[in-house]
Amino acid sequence: MNLVLAQDWITDNGGGEACLRDLLNIYPKSPILTLIWNEKKVTQFNDTKIITSYLNNYPKAKTHWRYYFPFMPRAVESLSVPGADVVISNCYSAIKGLITKPETIHICYCHTPTRYLWLQEIDQRLSGGNSIKSSIMSKLTHNLRLWDFAAAQRPDMFVANSKNTAKRIEKFYRRKTKFIYPPVDTDNFNISPKNEIGNYYLFVSRLVPYKKADLVIRAFNLLGLPLKVAGDGPELGHIKKIAKNNVEILGFVTKKERNRLFSKCKAFIFPAEEDFGIAPVEAMASGRPVIAFRKGGALETVNEELSGVFFDKQDIQSLSQAVERFEKIKDRFEPKKIKNWANNFSREKYKENWQRLISKTLAEYRANAKINL
Repeated sequence: MNLVLAQDWITDNGGGEACLRDLLNIYPKSPILTLIWNEKKVTQFNDTKIITSYLNNYPKAKTHWRYYFPFMPRAVESLSVPGADVVISNCYSAIKGLITKPETIHICYCHTPTRYLWLQEIDQRLSGGNSIKSSIMSKLTHNLRLWDFAAAQRPDMFVANSKNTAKRIEKFYRRKTKFIYPPVDTDNFNISPKNEIGNYYLFVSRLVPYKKADLVIRAFNLLGLPLKVAGDGPELGHIKKIAKNNVEILGFVTKKERNRLFSKCKAFIFPAEEDFGIAPVEAMASGRPVIAFRKGGALETVNEELSGVFFDKQDIQSLSQAVERFEKIKDRFEPKKIKNWANNFSREKYKENWQRLISKTLAEYRANAKINL
């Protein structure tokens, strides 16, 4: 079987790259199509054949790729897809619009309907609050949205990264979808002995507005409980200014240090509405409970009372009350049971699910091809 992989851009060592890497481990030697590849920052694919679009040669595209959103539809359609039985596009944005040969099965592994189009983020990011720019961006967004919907009709099959994402795919693209949870390296996280658990709560994330780091810090400013915040991003300066003495801002931490923080925290705080959300699963793989916003992917990953508690509103009061409630019941949570639950989202499960799906899809396609002869 010849299989080709594709991803919108490969510019960071994030969750998308982790999914792509694991797909490559399942189907080694598969070439990868992408619009932009920052080979100096993302080195894990250096031994793989990477086919990039012309955008890869544009000024600062490898670091400021968001400014090339309007050019991505044409760039995707310009990519020449090698002959293959199957193409799997690992998609956040435009890569689902690949034009494949009639005999090729295109499966779109969709992590979200294009967020900056359907959740109206592009105006805020690129207009900078300027009314004239905002009007231009509104028109541009409309045109891109039309292309995005048309592109979503091209794949033969959609696979969502969660039930939550599947619902949005059906709403915005009118496509039925299966789902496969992203891979989490649950074996890489260890449970710490009870006497080594710290008294601190933990927040780990890229520091961008929708991750709600400021909400967590303001809530803990009020609670007065110890909080550690790990991560880097444009919000770092802001959160340093608002944090009180009980909040420790760590900035960027290594993977080893991050894993240690997971395993020794009292609980992990997850205030964002995510399509899936890998960080809560990593915390649970360390045997630690999660305090999560009751929306999005967390509803599928966090098992209330077994592995965590929820809060219902993204505000200080709701989060604070959830932490206070957790303090009263924290001894109920059993680390081994929490880790066992997290193993439902392991890399091994991811591999098994993809192999089963591809095998079944190819068998059905070949059977239908014989019938139509």
